[in-house]
Amino acid sequence: MTRHLTMDEADTRRRLDDMVQGTLGTPFDRPDGPLKVTGTAPYAAEWQSADLCHGVLVRAPVTKGRLKAISDEAVKALPGVLAVVSGEKMLRNPAQGMANEAPVQGSEDIVYFGQPVALVVAETFEQARHGAQALKLEIERDEDFAIDPNAVEPEVPEDKQSSTGDLDTAMRDAAHSIDAVYTTPAHSSASMEPHASIAEWDGDSLTLHGSYQMLKFNRNELADSLGIDPKNVRILSPYVGGGFGSKLGIAPEAIAAALAAKELGRPVSVSMTRQQVFETTMRRSETRQRIRLAAGADGKLTGIGHEALVSSLFDEGFTEPVTQATPFLYRGENRVIGNSVARLNRTCAGSVRAPGEAVGVTAFENAMDELAEKVGIDPVELRRINIPDEVPSQNIRFSSHKLAEALDEGAKAFGWDKRNAKPGAVRDGEWQIGMGMSSAFRVNLLIESEARVTLKADGTAEVETDMTDIGTGTYAVLTQIAAEMLGLPPENVTVRLGDTEYPPASGSGGSFGAASSGTSVFLACEEIRERIADAVGCTETDLTLKDGMAIAGNRSTPLTKVLDGQNFEAKGHVKPGEAQKKVRQATYGAYFAEVAVNSVTGETRVRRMTGAFAAGRILNAKTARSQCIGGMVWGIGMALTEDLVHDPRYGQIVNHDLAEYHVAVNADVPQIDVILLDERDDWANPLQAKGLGELGICGAAAAVTNAIYNATGVRVRDYPATLDKVLAGNT
Repeated sequence: MTRHLTMDEADTRRRLDDMVQGTLGTPFDRPDGPLKVTGTAPYAAEWQSADLCHGVLVRAPVTKGRLKAISDEAVKALPGVLAVVSGEKMLRNPAQGMANEAPVQGSEDIVYFGQPVALVVAETFEQARHGAQALKLEIERDEDFAIDPNAVEPEVPEDKQSSTGDLDTAMRDAAHSIDAVYTTPAHSSASMEPHASIAEWDGDSLTLHGSYQMLKFNRNELADSLGIDPKNVRILSPYVGGGFGSKLGIAPEAIAAALAAKELGRPVSVSMTRQQVFETTMRRSETRQRIRLAAGADGKLTGIGHEALVSSLFDEGFTEPVTQATPFLYRGENRVIGNSVARLNRTCAGSVRAPGEAVGVTAFENAMDELAEKVGIDPVELRRINIPDEVPSQNIRFSSHKLAEALDEGAKAFGWDKRNAKPGAVRDGEWQIGMGMSSAFRVNLLIESEARVTLKADGTAEVETDMTDIGTGTYAVLTQIAAEMLGLPPENVTVRLGDTEYPPASGSGGSFGAASSGTSVFLACEEIRERIADAVGCTETDLTLKDGMAIAGNRSTPLTKVLDGQNFEAKGHVKPGEAQKKVRQATYGAYFAEVAVNSVTGETRVRRMTGAFAAGRILNAKTARSQCIGGMVWGIGMALTEDLVHDPRYGQIVNHDLAEYHVAVNADVPQIDVILLDERDDWANPLQAKGLGELGICGAAAAVTNAIYNATGVRVRDYPATLDKVLAGNT
């Protein structure tokens, strides 16, 4: 039995508020935690298989050209080498998120430095690596390539442009205005676990152990790349060591492993090196953003302009949606919003945590800080007075809107009232002290998702879905939803994830995973509750389930007795509907940061940071807090150090490992306080929950750079705010 839901209207029942088990929303520990910390959770490269051999990717050493031939005779003669695989089915780059089909394929045409062109397979990894290093490629170089996004004529997609009113007139007539350009560099996901796949064939059927985020799409992408029926593909990803968007689509190592395994009739393991991950998987595009703000004397916005230039490979549909949130951020009737894209011979651009808002909201919040100073108004108050009643120019109301509360609660907890508004006024020895803030915004989505729940005769439950847990806490959250709905202690619920043999889920990405897959579990449990209610002779709404007991009227019956030796099984299936068109769904927050900037060296240290966030019902207080902290840590890295550097001559990535690509580490991160606001959004889904995994990064960097300005009087509009940029302006 399957319970279906298409989300066309608000679900005002709030059934979870009626449940009494008391598990949902608590800081429940991750069931998978002990396995991970003891090293017994098998990641993609750790699966054991008899007769396993190893492959190492060979990549193009030129920016652009044509692969004419591969001289592999000498390599095949090396000890242990089994095969050299190349050809038309090799992937040029990973598939974009939710592509559901093969990306561009073929080894012949080279369009970026580091593009995979072959795979050397050997008995051991070391032998395969030796063979890959020795393989000779005959390449016809093409020196006509594009590297600099500012040196090419960009594409201006019509569907990425919008205009309302007359912004030029609003700017001319404004009492106060901002017209500034902000830049952000390219970023890497830099997940802890590198991309890895083990492929094994059984006749025409392929099993792939991979590190992937969205299995129902990845299955089709893998099958399409190989030219086989998706029914003959099984992907297993029960544990994923981080993704941040880089593992949304099927990647070159998976296809190469599958091709080699088919040719050899043996399982093949292919793991990317850290350098290959940086150069061969997705990067976040660099951005150049022109932001214009027009305001009256009271600070109320009359006009907004947000125009962005990004880059990507040729023939790629995805481009960084920099202005995705701009239409609903603040009031202002006159608007120009647009994105353009430069097609470059660089590593493919794709989704990296919070595509769009991570960089777009950050730059916009810097502009808002500049406007606050011009108006002579507190930055918090400027944002508060510009909160719109409905989506500007669209006449669409908000499903809920908690920005004002986030601003107020965050400011109070942080002690914002103690801030000295005059830049450079506070010192601690040679350290200049400043405070900064910014708002947070992120769109909210619901994606089609399915799950199967089985309430077993022994009073335990099992949840099955091909949803993934990329470190976000899916195992914990789905355990809690099932336990709450079925009235079971959470230790009596087992969640099974990451296997395409299970019902297809939304996957992990876009902050929609927990709410979408969680709703499918909720629906399946509702169906089971109906069957229990029928068995005990009451309506589902009159049924109480708690601690393994079914309570109806004055009778309390053990579930094991109600089940009477049977298993109650049901599936839940949710799809997005008209609700996402009828209202604007989004999540909101506010950041507050205090920094110390050394007046001698220009070094910036973040002393403390507070974030207040509203994302509907909080399903797990611990995992939610962790997601917010993770986003804010990334924001610190964005503000101060992260910069994926491309060689301006040939486009290859210069800092292609964690030694040179500087993410924020423990020494960079201060005490971080997280406030989770109480909220229910009936339009989002029956859980009233919204996405939180990316909200924590959307504007976090701006709070840090705005604090740097308050400390020093230096505006850093070109991220990151490295000490040379701070020193240059701090005279």
